[in-house]
Formats: sequence, structure tokens, C-alpha cells
Amino acid sequence: MATLGQLERSVMDALWDAPGTLEANELRDLLAAADGQRELAVTTVLTVLGRLEKKGMISRDRSARPHRWRAAGSRAEHVAELMHDALGDVGDREAVLARFIGRVTPEDAAALRRLLGERAAS
Repeated sequence: MATLGQLERSVMDALWDAPGTLEANELRDLLAAADGQRELAVTTVLTVLGRLEKKGMISRDRSARPHRWRAAGSRAEHVAELMHDALGDVGDREAVLARFIGRVTPEDAAALRRLLGERAAS
């Protein structure tokens, strides 16, 4: 799973939060509003969209002009894949899991117990 740069992450956040597809100009406006900074050039947004498409993170609807973009998967799927990839790169997975569990909140620990229980039951 590819890691994302800051602008790529901002674009993905906007696409994940959108109820449907977005045009590059709409994304540019959302990014400017979210950051409270100067607007990006639409060519910059299109470059980032092209990179994200090559990474398989987004898809483009080419049937209309201007093209419309959407996330290929959910935010949760992306984060889970990052966690899985990180865990796969270490030699002592149990030590990493123990360290991770030692830092979770009581609420997250309860959610993990419940989810593991559901998995064991199925």
C-alpha cells in the first residue's frame, strides 16, 4: 500500500468525506476552504489526482466532462491496509502487537475484544 504525501492525504480526505464524486475544481475549492490558505492551481490538483489514480487509490469517471473522481476504497480500508503492511515488515509481530495494545485506550481495547470475539465466533 502506497504511503501518501500531505497534499495527497488532503485530497483523499476530501474524496472520502464527499457524498459522491468530485470534479478537480470542486476539490481545489474544498482544499482551499479546509486549509484556509491560498488556492492551489487546478493543474496541481490534477497532477495529484493522476498520482492517486496510478496508486489505485481513486477512480475517474471519464464519461462526462469535466471528469469526476471518487475514492476507490474507504478510509478504514486504507488505514487497515497500512497497519497490515507495517505489521508485515517486522520480524517479531507479537512484540509489535503487544506494544500497540499497550497504547490503546480502554474504549479501543473493548472494541478490539469485541471484534476478535466476533471473528472467533464466525
